[in-house]
Amino acid sequence: QVQLVESGGGVVQAGGSLRLSCAASRRTFSRDNMGWFRQAPAKERELVAGISWNGDSTYYADSVKGRFTISRDNAKNTIYLQMNSLKPEDTAVYYCNGPIEGATPGTYWGQGTQVTVSS
Repeated sequence: QVQLVESGGGVVQAGGSLRLSCAASRRTFSRDNMGWFRQAPAKERELVAGISWNGDSTYYADSVKGRFTISRDNAKNTIYLQMNSLKPEDTAVYYCNGPIEGATPGTYWGQGTQVTVSS
């Protein structure tokens, strides 16, 4: 059974930082493009950042460019999302997903981790 397990969420003040991690059990993880999505209350789930299977290519939503950095360690079957200069509008449940195709999510979702940014 494929599992994606996120961690690292929490409550932080505006301007602060958090680092999310997603550990994957999927056997083909090192060949999967992966992404971080988020869903705020009463809003649709959106792609925040994506990374190619080898880490050479990344994508960021305009709202997080210059503040968030996605990375991966295929030896550890883990992807990361470093979030700096957090804003209250970043408050959401963050989900790890893969394999993604462009902005289209793949089959496997994590359970999500709550990020709350206070003003």
